[in-house]
Amino acid sequence: MSHELFLSLVAFAFVSAMTPGPNNTMLLASGVNFGFFRTRAHILGVVIGFTVLLLAIALGVGRLLVLVPGLYSVLRIISVAYLLWLAWRIGTAGATDPIASEDARPMTFLEAALFQWVNPKGWMVCLSIAANYITPDNLWADIATLATVITIVSTVSASSWAFFGTSLRPLLKDERSMRIFNVVMAVALVASLWPIVKEMI
Repeated sequence: MSHELFLSLVAFAFVSAMTPGPNNTMLLASGVNFGFFRTRAHILGVVIGFTVLLLAIALGVGRLLVLVPGLYSVLRIISVAYLLWLAWRIGTAGATDPIASEDARPMTFLEAALFQWVNPKGWMVCLSIAANYITPDNLWADIATLATVITIVSTVSASSWAFFGTSLRPLLKDERSMRIFNVVMAVALVASLWPIVKEMI
């Protein structure tokens, strides 16, 4: 991979990772509700899950979607349903410390990692990266470079959003403020689905 292409990859990965989307919205909400320490598994799940998704697409899963377009439609339906459930879960969360109900907990590593497979933004980013930054002549070297860059950038992004959420905790001490924040985050998560729903209708 040339120096110019590498810089382009880093810039694309950074912008894609840092801009608002389902992952970042949930990490922000988790940071507010549970703090950075308890959100670590969620962060790790996003980083590892997204890197694995990228590697799978780079190695041929993306080609399967091209050959069987119906699979992508199924993926989008599952994605919308799951994100709506997550939005409801965030919107109905209580105040921080103590946790308002037994059901309120941070997303686990496995949940966060598996979520990447139904995350529409994640699929679009991975497909774009695989299409633009992998060449047949340097397949394995390019894939190794992509995996390294994505892992580093995802770690920085996920940690930053969770830390930002944690920094807001002192401003959201009472039940009313926390509920308003959670509803806003739930609405933001639902709003992120509009581009997908628009294509489906």
